[in-house]
Amino acid sequence: MSEIRLQVQHVSKSFGITKALKDVSFNIYKGEVHALIGENGSGKSTLTNSLTGIYQKDSGTFILDGKEIHPKNQVEANNEGVSIIVQELGTLDGLTVAENIFLGHEDRFVKMGIKNTNAMNREANDLLKKYGFDRIKAGDMVENYNFEDRKLVEIVKATYFGPKIVVIDETTTALSQEGREELYKQMNRIREEGNTVIFISHDLPEVLRMSDTITVLRDGDYIDTVKSSEIDEDGLKKLMVGREVTGDYYRADYGEKVSDEVVMSVKNVTVPGLIENITFDLHKGEILGFGGLSESGMHEVGKACFGASFDRQGTVTLADGTPINDIPTAIKHSIAYTSKDRDNESIVMNQSIRDNIVLPSLDKLAGPAGMQSDKKQKDFANKFAAEMSTKMQSVEQFVSDLSGGNKQKVVLARWIGADSDILVLDSPTRGIDIKVKQDIYQLMDRMRKSGKSIIMISEELMELIGMCDRIIIMKDGKISSELPRDPQMDENALIASMV
Repeated sequence: MSEIRLQVQHVSKSFGITKALKDVSFNIYKGEVHALIGENGSGKSTLTNSLTGIYQKDSGTFILDGKEIHPKNQVEANNEGVSIIVQELGTLDGLTVAENIFLGHEDRFVKMGIKNTNAMNREANDLLKKYGFDRIKAGDMVENYNFEDRKLVEIVKATYFGPKIVVIDETTTALSQEGREELYKQMNRIREEGNTVIFISHDLPEVLRMSDTITVLRDGDYIDTVKSSEIDEDGLKKLMVGREVTGDYYRADYGEKVSDEVVMSVKNVTVPGLIENITFDLHKGEILGFGGLSESGMHEVGKACFGASFDRQGTVTLADGTPINDIPTAIKHSIAYTSKDRDNESIVMNQSIRDNIVLPSLDKLAGPAGMQSDKKQKDFANKFAAEMSTKMQSVEQFVSDLSGGNKQKVVLARWIGADSDILVLDSPTRGIDIKVKQDIYQLMDRMRKSGKSIIMISEELMELIGMCDRIIIMKDGKISSELPRDPQMDENALIASMV
């Protein structure tokens, strides 16, 4: 039997009246990848945020290698040998790549009160090279890099000093396949060195493939710890949800003819350096998928369709000839957009759930002379938050207090409430648990049947295959291929067009 690395003993944590963790106890061992799974709001991130000093637990203890630890922040956690790669962005704008990597440990490069920036950059560049991330330069401002590259910087930041425990919280959902492979490589290295990974993911095949042991939480309670080799996906789903997960997951139909009616026409759209000469039509009642590697340009296509691209060339027009050149015009003409970068582009973090949900529907909710009714807004927000099964204290709660999956539910509730005719969904199930994914897929299916049109951009190949009428594959900023819905299609068919 391996030695115990971490003892979690009777840990509890509440946010107001919400009990996020209720007397949770279990052990984690040296040299293992220990997965932590559960539905959104089950307490996974609350537990690891408490371990790494982001939150302060209300009661209970963490015992690391026989010594009780209670870090007050992430720097103290690092000093105890515990680090975390968070679900959302964990790098800070306004600092260089090197300054982000060594944040809280800059004193290593300070002599007589003067920081040796050259030495810091040299060491950071050596680390980036060692990890195979040479294209990222230590002296560059971190905001010059995209979401994925910033995640790679976080991997370096969280692992370069050989911590005893590395927490990886929903990180794979933010990475392309190449980025995931790099992260898996680091997870295996940490395990081989006798250290421990706590791995949080909603991707159950990934959990079973990458972990040795799995602990399940449900509604803040500890449910069970199992060996990955002794359980399957259905067994995990049952532990997570408390019952069998039944019913259709992806669409079951094949061979249905999509309407000839074009609702949006994209012609020769170029965003210099990102996408080039993109042309396609979106049809009424169609789910049109976009897939590719992270740098393929697929995420920029979504922004271009919503009028959110900087320096866009070419045209995006609706059936009545209306050009979509900016966000207000898109919203006015019933177009919705959810961004992959949820916290920065899809929600207003320091506003309430209510404010976020009603935002695009304010005109619809306005009374005589444009007056807004608090009761009307609250009822509206409650209706669509409930439709997405959002776990919350009330619609007056700040979005920043929610788990990542529940933030995503608020984003989707907003656009369902707005009853948009065209939805551009970029990574709509990122950070969402298995049951809510099923709910979202069924919602998309109902929307297409009612005549709504959806552009779905995703790095999850199986959801593209399972949900889309057509899939456009992007490569190097251009359209590489277009594949029709087909029951025989598998991931390999898509990958062949991507690489």
